[in-house]
Amino acid sequence: MKNNVLKTPYMNFDELVRHIEQVSVVFKQSANTSINIHISVRNWVVGYYIVEFEQNGENRAEYGSKLLKRISERLNIKGLSVTNLKLFRQFYIAYPQIVNIFTSKQFLSISQTVSDQSIKGVPAEKLIQKLSFSHFVELLQIDDFVKRTFYEVECIKGTWDVRELRRQIGSLYYERSGLSQKPELLSSIVQGAIAIKKPDIVDTIKSPYTFEFLGLNSQDVVYESTLEQALIDHLEEFMLELGHGLCFEAKQKRIIIGDRYYFCDLVFYNRVLKCHVLVELKVGEFAYEYIGQLKTYVNYYRKEVMLPDDNPPIGILLVTNKDNALVEYAMADSDKDIFVSKYLLELPSKEQLIKFINQEASKLD
Repeated sequence: MKNNVLKTPYMNFDELVRHIEQVSVVFKQSANTSINIHISVRNWVVGYYIVEFEQNGENRAEYGSKLLKRISERLNIKGLSVTNLKLFRQFYIAYPQIVNIFTSKQFLSISQTVSDQSIKGVPAEKLIQKLSFSHFVELLQIDDFVKRTFYEVECIKGTWDVRELRRQIGSLYYERSGLSQKPELLSSIVQGAIAIKKPDIVDTIKSPYTFEFLGLNSQDVVYESTLEQALIDHLEEFMLELGHGLCFEAKQKRIIIGDRYYFCDLVFYNRVLKCHVLVELKVGEFAYEYIGQLKTYVNYYRKEVMLPDDNPPIGILLVTNKDNALVEYAMADSDKDIFVSKYLLELPSKEQLIKFINQEASKLD
């Protein structure tokens, strides 16, 4: 490289800031893309090896249905849980065309083994470059090939993040497109209504698969600059200061339900009530699905985490905006009147929580 390639003569301060900003954005995007590609390719190759062993392994009968459990236990590598290994196998089966990206001699045997390389759909290179593995996890839940391809195309075209992809699938965008007399018009309306979001390295780090791939814990990265994270941090301090027997247990607690990851904002254990207290904070207006989400977490804790001598877990939903605040308590299948009365006394009151929310929201002005 010539020494004068990066020289910019007579650069003023504004130009200096602009150049640094441009370099930062370019390399963040490059790092983002590189991480996503490596995660997806790694997971696909792992899925390939699992399927190959199940079909042709010398001693495959010895392991049977416990193969994935044995692999996970033997490797003991973060990110290679039984749930993830099942996803990787499904990923390989659903996307055999990804084999077309392999040119290295290291994976020559894979290219020779995978026979169906002519499958139609979005080119493998574009899929791997434009979609993260978290996108693929959402897409794998769609069995219909045409429907899945539709969402692949629209997701890539609109640069959707994972949350937007999930929202569009839930809104039956594919089905509505099929019923529309002018699907192109519907597409332009949908894509036009979605704010184009610039790739950000923070979005990559938030992915549970990226945490595992990089050997990080979700607690290793704290986003102090975001409004929601700042509120959660303050809420944690606020609830502990109130006492009420609360012991802090986790922040952004990862919960695996089926093949999907969820994150509960705050988890406490109340030593007086002998139960878990799950707190969800939503920045913005109340939506009914928030109650369903919180109750799902509460039911999960009741089934998977609660000990025999524990009382049923309790959920607290906090919704904030600049005009009002909402606090809702949610319990899972607990009809014990005495316990209900007791938790209303031992937990922070709605009035205390509403006051906290309004104080925090006023700082936004």
